Amino acid sequence: MSTYAAIVEYRELFANLLRRDLQAKYRGSALGVLWTIANPVLLMGVYLLVFSVVLDSRFANVDHFPLFLLAGLAVWTFFSAALLSSTRSMLDNANLIRKTRFPRQLVPISVVGAHLVSFVVMLVGLLVLNAALLPRVRSTELLALPLGLCFVALVTGLALAVASLNVLFRDIEFIVAALLLPWFFLTPVIYPLGGVPGIAQRHHTVVQFLHWGNFVTPGIQAIRDVLFWGRLPTWGDALYLVVAAVVSLAVGAWVFSRVDDQIAIEV
Repeated sequence: MSTYAAIVEYRELFANLLRRDLQAKYRGSALGVLWTIANPVLLMGVYLLVFSVVLDSRFANVDHFPLFLLAGLAVWTFFSAALLSSTRSMLDNANLIRKTRFPRQLVPISVVGAHLVSFVVMLVGLLVLNAALLPRVRSTELLALPLGLCFVALVTGLALAVASLNVLFRDIEFIVAALLLPWFFLTPVIYPLGGVPGIAQRHHTVVQFLHWGNFVTPGIQAIRDVLFWGRLPTWGDALYLVVAAVVSLAVGAWVFSRVDDQIAIEV
């Protein structure tokens, strides 16, 4: 796709945009990229307290529940942060877009790239931690890297689409922000899909909808399978993730191509 080929063709410009986004993200921060780890760990502690102590939930009895939480939170944190940040990226770079003619798709993609650095740090940390504490994952956990790459592609296409649409329809950023909270709870990040034994049978339709109707779920399921459970992802989850990534990239490129000529005027 020519839309994404610009990353290679204008790699120096893309590198400068990425460097600028990283510097802006961590400017004045003592811990820098280590906040990437601190945020999911803090969330893990809160959810661990709520589900294990306050609610005494049965699915909190999952073996090594903190690592179960971290595997899901790492993926979701990247998804939500990259999507939310990229939505306003065109508007936030209005001066640059008005003054200079360059492939504007690089702007939201560089934002995703900045969050990708954080995602990679978190993923590598989980690979080391899980290998030490969960011997069962040592034969499968490296598969999290290609699966994670597919997930990054899915986020990139979606980010490009919403960033482009937000130039024309400023409500998009508010819609995305409003959707992320309920979307989080409808995604099996803090609970296993099916919840407690028997629920998948009693509420089969709901569970299937949460699985296949939410395009984030198969990616999290596949990555968690290899990174936490120590098993190969189901072919359905893996195929869904690959197809969703391709469709997302195509939709992102299509939407961008439709509004590219209007971006400099509308920002």
